[in-house]
Formats: sequence, C-alpha cells, structure tokens
Amino acid sequence: MNGLKKYVPCIVLLLSVWSCGDDDAEPSLKIHNPLEDPVSGPPAGNPDGNYAIPAEAGPEDMSSPDQVVGDGTPESCTCDAFVNAVAQGGKIAFDCGPDPVVIRMDRPAKVFNDANPVVVIDGGGLITLSGDGKTRILYMNTCDQAQNWTTPHCQNQDHPRLIVQNLTFADGNSTAESEYDGGGAIWVRGGRFKIVNCRFFNNVCASTGPDVGGGAVRVFSQYNNQPVYVVNSTFGGAEGYGNVGSNGGALSSIGVSWTVINSLFTHNRAIGNGGNPAQDNTPGGGSGGAIYNDGNTMTLTIFGSKFESNEVNAHGSALFFVSNDHTGNIRIHDSVIRNNIGGTWYPVYPAISMHDDTPVEVINSVIE
Repeated sequence: MNGLKKYVPCIVLLLSVWSCGDDDAEPSLKIHNPLEDPVSGPPAGNPDGNYAIPAEAGPEDMSSPDQVVGDGTPESCTCDAFVNAVAQGGKIAFDCGPDPVVIRMDRPAKVFNDANPVVVIDGGGLITLSGDGKTRILYMNTCDQAQNWTTPHCQNQDHPRLIVQNLTFADGNSTAESEYDGGGAIWVRGGRFKIVNCRFFNNVCASTGPDVGGGAVRVFSQYNNQPVYVVNSTFGGAEGYGNVGSNGGALSSIGVSWTVINSLFTHNRAIGNGGNPAQDNTPGGGSGGAIYNDGNTMTLTIFGSKFESNEVNAHGSALFFVSNDHTGNIRIHDSVIRNNIGGTWYPVYPAISMHDDTPVEVINSVIE
C-alpha cells in the first residue's frame, strides 16, 4: 500500500461476546461498556486528519499470517486462544465469523521475547479485546526475565517489534499491577512498538502517583530512541469513552519519543493530585490529560491530529512534555488542540506544559 495514502478508519459494530476460563463459572458482573451499543463507538482516527503517512508508520502486510485465532466461529475466539497465539508470536489474524466479536480477557496476553522477532496483531476491524474492567490486555517487556531475555542489553534491542492494528482495546484495568504499573490496556518496554487504526475506550490505570500513568498505553525504552508511531487511532473520542490514569490519560512514557498521525484524543483524564515531584501531603500525579512525556532526549511529533476535552488536575490539560536534560523538541502540524480542561504551568501555549526553552514548531495548527 502506498505510504502516502490515507487509511480509512474502521467502525466496529460489536455483537458477540465470548470470554475465557471455565464454562461453568458464574458470569461476571455487568460493567459499563459502551461497546455493547452497536450504534455508538467513535471510529478510529481523526475524521479531519489527512496528513501523509510514511511507509514505516503504516499497517503491516497480513496476506500470510503465521497464526489464526479461531476456526470461523465466535465461540472459538477465546482469550485462551489469543494468549497462546501472542506467546508464539509472528503475524496473528482472527477467524471468528463474519460479525464483530468481543474477546473478554481474564489475564494479559504476554509477548515472549525469544518466540518471534515480529508480533503483529490484526483484528481486521472486527475484534475488540476487553479487559472486562479487571485486567490489562497486552504486555511486552524485553527486560522481564519471565518473558526470557534475549540480549545482554535488554533496554536497547531491536526486537520484538510489536504492532497492533485494526483492533479495539476496551475496559483494560491495570490498577492491581504493582511491579509494572500503568498501561491499562497495553504496557511495553524495549524493542519497537506501533499502533495503527485502533480504538482505546475506558481503559484505566493507577489513579494516583507522581510518575505512573497511561490509562490506555505505557511505553519505555524503544530501540535506539526511535519513535512509537500512533496512526489513525482514537483514544476516547466521545463522552463516556475516555481513558483514565494518574498521569497521561491516554499515553504515558519515560524517555520515549512519539509520532502521532491523524489520531483523535478526547475525554481522557489525568486524575492524580500534586504533580511530579508530588507536593507536600499529596499522592502526586494529575498531569497530561492526553499524553504524558517525561525523561531525556525525546521528541513529540503530532501531525493531523485533534486533542479536545481532555482534563487534568495538575499540568498539561492536553500535553505534558518535560525533558529533564532540556533536549528534544515538539512538532505540531495540521492539528487542533483546544477546549481541554484544567491545569497550570503553560509558558508558551495553552494546554501544553513544558520547559519554556523547549523548541516548539507549530505549522497550520490551532492551539487554544
């Protein structure tokens, strides 16, 4: 596919729901899940975004998958099947029948670092992975010995490359995680990571703490400081769908660069209190309504994207970008950042908290 072609957002209608575990187990309590309404559910991507997408940021070819979850029926698409597929790695597709399906997870699927250098998970626009309000959905960590170390420099290795595309991640919840906190839907360290044409609804992580975050996604240590691409994806998108965490309602990272293209961030919330470092008598947090960027030598690039109605208690109602060594830069092209709520410390632009010496390039954009 031509890298300059705009990818068409998918609209997922969710009709069938299947979960893993004991078939005789009592059904879980019903929780708020807007995905059960097939009429609502914002589509993937910024409807006004038409920025050219470079080839490396586009979707991966899935013409020859290595694995297929399901045998053509919704019943065959369980979280056990998905967890096993992710453990083996490679290119993973789904065959759950012609209708949209929700796969409810009772534990996160985990990437094994020595299974396959490439892990592509493609839902074909029909699959929602739900944490059911109880669990994180997906996990990769090149420095986790339980997932097998593959190099002596786990914090900077080029594999695995994890790509998620044409999927919806809903109701992920990492609040019970203690060692690797944050990242309500997805937690990643090392290798490379990319998100293409995905939706993130109602994912949550820890609600307080000065440096924990990523209601939807938390990322560390990308290979050679290359960026995480987020392309044609939606985080929230409408009232009742937003993601929530102490910092970075949608995305959170330390020492990681992001390139966000044609994506939509609305109604995400950073609900911590006291900032970082935490003020006296506070638990800390509350910065970066949509994105929380902290660390050294990083960049934040936003092309063709929209940030509205995100909310914070501390700093950066839309974006929080603090480079501790005062390196890196922000680039905003053909984007809209407006009507975000709360926060203080806006030295250059409203809704963006950063050092006043951070280079910011703004072209053909609205920031208000």
